[in-house]
Amino acid sequence: MSQEKRAKVLARLDELQVSYELLEHPAAFTVEDMNQLGISDRGLVCKNLFLRDDKGKKHFLVTAPKDKPVDLDQVRRQLGSSRLGFASAERLDRFLGLVQGEVSPFGLLNDLEAKVEMVFDESLQGQDRLGVHPNDNTATVWISFDELRRVIEANGNRIRLIQI
Repeated sequence: MSQEKRAKVLARLDELQVSYELLEHPAAFTVEDMNQLGISDRGLVCKNLFLRDDKGKKHFLVTAPKDKPVDLDQVRRQLGSSRLGFASAERLDRFLGLVQGEVSPFGLLNDLEAKVEMVFDESLQGQDRLGVHPNDNTATVWISFDELRRVIEANGNRIRLIQI
């Protein structure tokens, strides 16, 4: 199944003529796994949090540098949202078609109604080499911030940059 998810992402990148590099590796479920596998030495690896508001009406995919602490209350204030919490595995599957350990901005390609808001830490803007899973944790896609943003914009999701 993960190989199918990866193939779908790569096909979309190719369709949009996005420049990227693919690195295959053993499954990496966490940032710590990425560090242990030496993947983090190749570029700026991102961590991704799938969040929902207090009422479960709004969903946010937050992407930040792997080592940057994310204060959910600070994120909430900047987004003008009610209290934020981690979305359930069921919501992760329903909105992004992913399971824990696969969360990635590319999950938005499965958000056909573009309901999930993409939230980037502003420090990612202008970066030439970001590492994110292609909806499969046995590979990392190296892509520039501008190209990643272009993929998400093509899907129709709202994008916000905040200071995390």
